[in-house]
Amino acid sequence: MSSGPLSLYIHIPWCSVRCGYCDFNTYVTDTSNSANTAPYIEAVRKEIALASATLKGGWVKTVYFGGGTPTLMSAVDMGRILSTVRRSFDLDDSAEITTEANPETLSPEYLEDVRGVGVNRLSLGMQSAVPHVLATLDRVHTPGRALESVAWARKADFDQVSLDLIYGTPGESMEDWEATLVSALAAKPDHVSAYSLIVEDGTPLARRMAAGLLPYPDDDSLADKYVLAEALLSNGGLTWYEVSNWSKPNRECKHNMNYWRSGDWWGIGAGAHSHLDGTRWWNYRRPATYISKLNEGKSPSQGSETLTADERHEEKLMLKIRLGEGLSVADLTDAEYARAEDYLGSGHLVLTGSRLVCTVAGRLIADKIVRDILMASPRMARREKPKDLPPIPPPPPGEPVVAELTPESTIRISEVQWAHG
Repeated sequence: MSSGPLSLYIHIPWCSVRCGYCDFNTYVTDTSNSANTAPYIEAVRKEIALASATLKGGWVKTVYFGGGTPTLMSAVDMGRILSTVRRSFDLDDSAEITTEANPETLSPEYLEDVRGVGVNRLSLGMQSAVPHVLATLDRVHTPGRALESVAWARKADFDQVSLDLIYGTPGESMEDWEATLVSALAAKPDHVSAYSLIVEDGTPLARRMAAGLLPYPDDDSLADKYVLAEALLSNGGLTWYEVSNWSKPNRECKHNMNYWRSGDWWGIGAGAHSHLDGTRWWNYRRPATYISKLNEGKSPSQGSETLTADERHEEKLMLKIRLGEGLSVADLTDAEYARAEDYLGSGHLVLTGSRLVCTVAGRLIADKIVRDILMASPRMARREKPKDLPPIPPPPPGEPVVAELTPESTIRISEVQWAHG
């Protein structure tokens, strides 16, 4: 059981259009018809109650609505979910409550209503300020809509506004990426997440590349674009605190920091992943299955696993090496520190007090650094990619447990992008 503060992730799987690069657990849904949305909202509320009963309540410090497009949900339904959280847990008065948003789903009135039900942080999927880049990504919003939405959010009195950007889209020039960064900074966001495009197998974008219709991302170009992002964002008053995230002072995403510090969280919704004290579990992906399990009074958990001490150690290093606060030398064995010294000598790491911190050059190869530090680990030696970060206590008696991780429940550490901005 969780003895400390908990984060809640709430997955809303609906989209109006599925983007060509996306492999998240999302479904094109007509949300104007409540018959398509009401059963899922009720199932989410049932799982929140289940979490509370399992944990016997507790203190929640962050709530994050992700997707999908959570802002296809009405403000009324968002408020009903948050009311269930407040009844089920001790929701801190200063809790960070975030919703992701597609700019095209927003209006000044909607943002005022969402702010009124308690959401205080907005994470906008801007992606790019360049029309042809948005078109390649199958994004439906116009470049200026994200910036307009920032202004609406400020007027609605949101505490924080974050912009999500993607670089490395086929056809995106360095000038295009610079224009996106300049445009984003002009909106004066509190926080920016900038992720390199990951080409996921099975997506329309991957099929276009395999057919030779689009070029694959170039590693050198991606590195140059990351260095440019670091330069412009830092000059614009934002400081990196995780490889892909920059913020104003004290505006880091608390929810994501809980992930990266190996904290406890409960993922609510279809396909959501959870973690409590070294036990991880994941829900059924299909919304219909998720809903039916909860309506039957059962756990929606499809599988779970408990990490060994070695596995927890490895994942701590994988995550903390990405943070601006760095990795404590005390977390390393003598042999691991000896291997880390090679990167101190090469300038990819610096020792700040008793913590190892990546330089800009180190951030570009953070995954390689941690693999090399852990090179003696049998688990690292036998796997090409680290285990997924997801997880709950075992489901109730009678609920089957699938102990093996499937390809759908694994991610590369370079893709720790469930930790949204």
